[in-house]
Amino acid sequence: MDRNLALEFVRVTEAAAIAAAKWMGRGDKKAADQAAVDAMRERFKSVDFCGEIIIGEGEKDEAPELYIGEKLGRADCSELDIAVDPLECTDSVANGVPNAMSVIATGSRGSLFHAPDMYMNKIACGPAAVGQIDLDAPADENLKKVAVALKKDVSELMVVMLDRPRHEELKNQIRKTGARVRLISDGDVAGAIAPSLPGSGIDLLMGIGASAEAVLAAVAVKALGGELQCRLAPKDGAQKERLRKMGIKDIDKKLLLEDLAKGSDLAFTATGVIDGPLLKGVRYTADYAITHSVVMRVRSGTIRFIETHHKLPAYQ
Repeated sequence: MDRNLALEFVRVTEAAAIAAAKWMGRGDKKAADQAAVDAMRERFKSVDFCGEIIIGEGEKDEAPELYIGEKLGRADCSELDIAVDPLECTDSVANGVPNAMSVIATGSRGSLFHAPDMYMNKIACGPAAVGQIDLDAPADENLKKVAVALKKDVSELMVVMLDRPRHEELKNQIRKTGARVRLISDGDVAGAIAPSLPGSGIDLLMGIGASAEAVLAAVAVKALGGELQCRLAPKDGAQKERLRKMGIKDIDKKLLLEDLAKGSDLAFTATGVIDGPLLKGVRYTADYAITHSVVMRVRSGTIRFIETHHKLPAYQ
């Protein structure tokens, strides 16, 4: 992907983040999400590119904008796969709690896993622990190996997971080893990326989360040199049948980074809405809306953190 195009997408996530931030703490997650979707879709019009949404707001009959299969941009250029989450962590924004951002992941055609709308089992670690995790291994085994790789005691490890009833057993297994658990209400894109960020305080992501978030996170984890393993977790026969119709024959396959995000022609762009482990949220002064964004390119390994001051009232 052209590096200038990757930087252009920052304008798109910035617009979505600013739109969503206006709804922070107001108790209306649907309004926050819709504001982000509208702003992202409108700003895409100003970017000179073409592509197809492969992960978005839902199927065409469910979402009028940024739906799966929607074509964006011009028709006379090579297409991109585009995965978007205009507002990751809608509940966080509605309730005014940490960890929300606007995200875009892009790659050459066919590079991103066309994730169905269902859950996945996940485990992620940072660069220093690559090769030491296994989605199929018991929690204590993963923790012991990661502790050795990071030169830590198991009791010093921090595992992040979504705060969900389904994780009660896993949470207890982790605590029995002496490791610590950090629960998050939403946002396992940032949760999967955090172990690859020096100073995040997070060593591992474990648990079950949405498949779309796994693909978005995979691009960033790949750029940062970490590791992510996943497996689809259909909840019933109908979801299994949907996978078969999509051409996914081996439902139980352990999906690695290369399965989720192929090759190196990949980029990840995000702008913070509320503070999280990756980015600061939107700030306002009398004259400016201040955003904090990141752009990662897998091919070059470049990671750019960008602070932008947007003159008001343009974004009011």
